[in-house]
Amino acid sequence: MRDSTVVTVVSGRHDHLREQRRVLRTVAPRTPHVVVSMGDPDIDGVVGRDEWVTVVHLDTDPLGLPLARARNTGVAAALAAGAELVVLLDVDCVPAPGLLAAYEHAAERAPDALLAGPVTYLPEGVPVPDDPQDLAALRAPHAARPDPPPGTLERGGEHDLFWSLSCAMTASTWRVLGGFHEGYVGYGAEDTDLGRVARSRGVDLVWVGGADAFHQFHPVSMPPVDHLEDIVRNATTFHERWGEWPMAGWLEEFERRGLVDRTGGRLTLTSQPARAREPRR
Repeated sequence: MRDSTVVTVVSGRHDHLREQRRVLRTVAPRTPHVVVSMGDPDIDGVVGRDEWVTVVHLDTDPLGLPLARARNTGVAAALAAGAELVVLLDVDCVPAPGLLAAYEHAAERAPDALLAGPVTYLPEGVPVPDDPQDLAALRAPHAARPDPPPGTLERGGEHDLFWSLSCAMTASTWRVLGGFHEGYVGYGAEDTDLGRVARSRGVDLVWVGGADAFHQFHPVSMPPVDHLEDIVRNATTFHERWGEWPMAGWLEEFERRGLVDRTGGRLTLTSQPARAREPRR
């Protein structure tokens, strides 16, 4: 079994972080956890005194949440402390009892791969059970991603489907990838970019059966108009790096609504929708 460390980046979402910590203490009580606070000084109080948790504070960026930089910072802290396997877990997610063991087993079989697990989105009004063993009854993985049977690996995954909600990689694989591109700030495209980097460097995307995570409910806009400026900026960065537009469905819907213009190889913000209040990621 490899020395594993969980890395979570956070700004706000205090209740979700508390639930994540509660479940991790139950299912993986002696697993180190690096929590990277993006401009949120209250995270120390949320986590409390716990010898297995390291909180790293990161300044915010005027453009938005520095998600890519925060993940890189968290992984760097984990590797510096001796982690052989790093598990990235979104602050909204809690791990199923078998998640860490599944990733560790997968890392033994595919040490040079980028590993990802199924995620179930819990509906509104459905809390995380008191007993994490009861999560299995709520399991309904996102249909757009592979869901291999427990104990199995699905190799040769489509790299554009990579997500950092729940993923893992060995220290050596992380070094091959070089981390998330820090030119992405705020919402959108940094995961797709890392998937493209993996593909370009011959790193397989492997879906791990049994590495289940459960995403706690929070309200969202679809398409995510509240993140329109971030998406336009990050999509432009992606296009400059890869010659293609990411988040195609969202961009098409923004165009249909007259919010963006995509002509001549450029993406331009043409209108700003009214912003709704949403919890911070």
